[in-house]
Amino acid sequence: MSLFGTAIGAGVLFLPINAGIGGIIPLIVMTIVAFPMTYWAHRGLTRFVLSTSKEGGDLTDAVEEHFGRKAGAFMTILYFLSVYPILLVYSVTITNTVNSFLEHQLGVTPWPRWIMSLILVGGLIFVVSLGRDVIVKAMSVLVFPFIGILVLLSLYLVPKWNTALFSTFSLESAKAATGHSIWVTLLLLVPVMVFSFNHSPIISSFAVEKREEYGIHADEKTGKVLRVAQILMVCVVMFFVFSCALSLSPQNLAEAKAQNITILSYLANHFDNPVIQWAAPIIAMIAVAKSFLGHYLGAAEGFQGLISKKGTDAPAEAKGDRKLALITLAFMLVTAWLVGWLNPSILGMIETLCGPTIAILLFLMPMYAIHKVPALQKYRGRLSNYFIFFMGLVAFGTIFYNIVQAI
Repeated sequence: MSLFGTAIGAGVLFLPINAGIGGIIPLIVMTIVAFPMTYWAHRGLTRFVLSTSKEGGDLTDAVEEHFGRKAGAFMTILYFLSVYPILLVYSVTITNTVNSFLEHQLGVTPWPRWIMSLILVGGLIFVVSLGRDVIVKAMSVLVFPFIGILVLLSLYLVPKWNTALFSTFSLESAKAATGHSIWVTLLLLVPVMVFSFNHSPIISSFAVEKREEYGIHADEKTGKVLRVAQILMVCVVMFFVFSCALSLSPQNLAEAKAQNITILSYLANHFDNPVIQWAAPIIAMIAVAKSFLGHYLGAAEGFQGLISKKGTDAPAEAKGDRKLALITLAFMLVTAWLVGWLNPSILGMIETLCGPTIAILLFLMPMYAIHKVPALQKYRGRLSNYFIFFMGLVAFGTIFYNIVQAI
């Protein structure tokens, strides 16, 4: 249950927008591929971590053992690149969520964006500086209430379901709402799915824990735990996605994307209902703040690993390196503040940065390892491997699509 709880975060608040904006067909496709895509990808990464012969070895140890120390250094870079862009996404999100709440719910004109972003990002980073252990405990306490609220909100929206989404049951409907063909709409949905269903940061510690507990039976046990956790996760997330999409229309979702806000903020502004108007943005703010804090810890750890070249498991605070800690804090504060101020497209960042970098770590690298590493050869030749590798290539390929579109 702990794996299920930590797997659902604020990333799901963007999924209904990108999934429903193209009509019912992308939603149906996502429903079909969500579980196998999520389960097999995280199963592959878990098996890769379990393949190391080092006692207590984690993901970095597995990479160094199978591919060499240079690959271990590359893993440090990849780890940072898979977490840091998510921190930037949440910098924009928290600024937009609070601004929307001030404007629509409180009727207050927000301060200039550069001030709001600095206050919010700086405030969250200050909270982190109060103590890592306190933050981790606070986030773990908030996990299940957040999931419970998502389920309750999904149920609350059921009476507001309408048939607008079913009027889009054609290949041309996606183009009308998004300006893209159905194929491009599906292409751009993949990295958002990768981002929303990703919980790779906890897989390494999960695999290490289960190997210590079950020994040679760890692969079988982790498979069962992952299967149950991800069935629950996909059911909760897809119910939330469908409930949001069915209570709105593709045009409404296009507005949410243009406004660069979470689905909860849009629901609060769209429905003339006091419960949704006040509860939804507050839930969004708490969820985004929680995710920002969690990803700040990971991004800071990765950044310190890059600078110190000691790996991602040796944060500067633990070594008493005050200077490195201050450099890290300054870098995170300035870059997160600037991105929050500039207000780039959140879904654009997910499609171009977050989804593709996560796909390398979660989809492509484990499948390459299964093909190359002798310790993993018994898993070769399975159709699931080709499916995950293909989905990883699709997610990674959106980088080039977006570059071409920008040109």
